[in-house]
Amino acid sequence: MTDTTTTLRYAEADTVTGRVRGFWRGEPGDGGSAAFLGIPFAQPPVGELRFAAPVPAEPWQGVRDALDYGATAQRGDPGVTLIPEPSVPGEATLNVNVFTPVPGETDAALPVLVWIHGGGYFAGSPASPWYDGRAFNRDGVVTVTISYRLGFDGFGWIEDAPSNRGIRDWLLALEWVQANIAQFGGDPSRVTIAGQSAGGGAVLTLLGMPAAQHLFHSVWALSAATADVAPATCERIGRDVAARLDVAPTRAGLSTVGEERIIAAQKAATEVSGSDGVTRLLEDGLTLGPAIDGDLITRPTLESIAAGVGADKPLVLGATEDEFSMVVSGAANKLRWIPLSLLLGKSGLKGAQRRAYLAANQDVVARGHAAVLGRYITDRMFRTFVVKAATARGAAPTWVYRYAFRSTQPGMVHDAAVHCIDVPFWFDCLDSPIGIDALTGPNPPQSLADQTHGAAVALIADGEPGWPAWSGAPGTTRVFGGATPGVDPDGYAAVASLL
Repeated sequence: MTDTTTTLRYAEADTVTGRVRGFWRGEPGDGGSAAFLGIPFAQPPVGELRFAAPVPAEPWQGVRDALDYGATAQRGDPGVTLIPEPSVPGEATLNVNVFTPVPGETDAALPVLVWIHGGGYFAGSPASPWYDGRAFNRDGVVTVTISYRLGFDGFGWIEDAPSNRGIRDWLLALEWVQANIAQFGGDPSRVTIAGQSAGGGAVLTLLGMPAAQHLFHSVWALSAATADVAPATCERIGRDVAARLDVAPTRAGLSTVGEERIIAAQKAATEVSGSDGVTRLLEDGLTLGPAIDGDLITRPTLESIAAGVGADKPLVLGATEDEFSMVVSGAANKLRWIPLSLLLGKSGLKGAQRRAYLAANQDVVARGHAAVLGRYITDRMFRTFVVKAATARGAAPTWVYRYAFRSTQPGMVHDAAVHCIDVPFWFDCLDSPIGIDALTGPNPPQSLADQTHGAAVALIADGEPGWPAWSGAPGTTRVFGGATPGVDPDGYAAVASLL
């Protein structure tokens, strides 16, 4: 929450639904940045609108305060990300936050970044202090963070409800940007969408969606986790949730159930546990998220990309080297006694393929069995997808990277380039007072933030991030951090045996 007891310098801007009042951080015109928080782009998704497609926000009279983050769809932080993503109570959960150095300057025409948060499609928050756009504002980029319905409310199958309601929220938020961003100094013809984890999956889903093509002009996907839930799976989970709640799988039936019970049933219906839990997750993927519905999404994202959807848009994508190593790091002492052949065999990697994989990853083998298992999970869930997506794009302008910076923080993230570790470098927010050291370790290198954030600004402003494209020479990969930073001509060779 903004401390309104201190003296604020206000900023104002018009939107199609009314005027809003934000506040300055720093001095206008001298490196300062104005924040407009919690602006509604849709009516609160409650009552008759709970399981409906989003409805544009209603106009208001006078000047509306936009001084505090709006309500979030996340109810209580379940701790599934390593990013501080606070929950904010309230019903008006469909809102945007705008950060700009030039509010009201309609002729400024600055490039625009729209950020979609991650959290597995059931968690996460646009109110994270890490997502503050002040560094992008400093570098001439207007920044927007958006909210959307999560979990069952956003993506669950309901017999008589619109499908993919969370995606429809993304689309309406992006329509809001098109209609309003010029009033905040942004250029609606130069919008880059970006996100991490589920947010990375979101922007790739949008890239492969014909109905979204007019809403953005380039894409950066960090550690993308697409879902592409099959219709049968989506309906099975929806009926399971309704059965657990003892209601009909309809809007009328589910509308009688409170949020807490829905979330509990959703969690039970999608839980992956047991000795084969990891294997089933690797094989089946996510069971709640963007679904193939025959309407917004008619085929898997990779198929749409391979068919040329979004081929005119520059794309940057990549992954960290040890995304999910922390899942097994706590069991390192136990795993060291289990033969690698058995560990990897239980996860689906056997025979000649296993031998080829281990031969290509000797540096990871030297770090121990937990590191190998964590890397294999990472490769199956994230790094092979990077290669598949870049390959599917063919000659379309595509740049690929690897994030190799390893945390120095003791504990489950130690000595690994874990999930989320690239985000504070990408946003250049290493001076954030919350959560940085807990993920990166003390004194994370500002030089790496300069490189990472600089590449993001280059894509947003100029249409390319500053290293040779994969689409020009497949395999070409920018390596951020690690022992051998720079450009690797075959940066994902270590996953070749899994493709």
